[in-house]
Amino acid sequence: RGRENTRMEEGEFYAIETFGSTGRGVVVEDLEVSHYMKNFDVGHVPLRLARSKQLLATIEKNFGTLAFCRRYLDRLGETKYLMALKNLCDVGVIDPYPPLCDTRGCYTAQFEHTILLRPTGKEVLSRGDDF
Repeated sequence: RGRENTRMEEGEFYAIETFGSTGRGVVVEDLEVSHYMKNFDVGHVPLRLARSKQLLATIEKNFGTLAFCRRYLDRLGETKYLMALKNLCDVGVIDPYPPLCDTRGCYTAQFEHTILLRPTGKEVLSRGDDF
């Protein structure tokens, strides 16, 4: 649908994410942002707020480009960081991710697997006893 022209090639790794729901089966971004992730494509962005610089250093040290939530920052001892986090989002250094919701009152879950493309097919690296 998105007309993406990128070719998947042998030796590359991919994360495949699917979403299950007890509702209509259509998820949309809704409600207050719950998760954040550093934008790994952004280059150096000059930050004016000292608190934003400090928070970014904490994020880079503890999460790199992995997703995190505000609770994780709290556990690291960060306080009074909401304005700095908003600033990092506004300048594009951090990407905000709101929850994915379906019909009110239903349950929505995310499932993810990591695959490796081999010469003869794919290998599911995250396969466990439950799959």
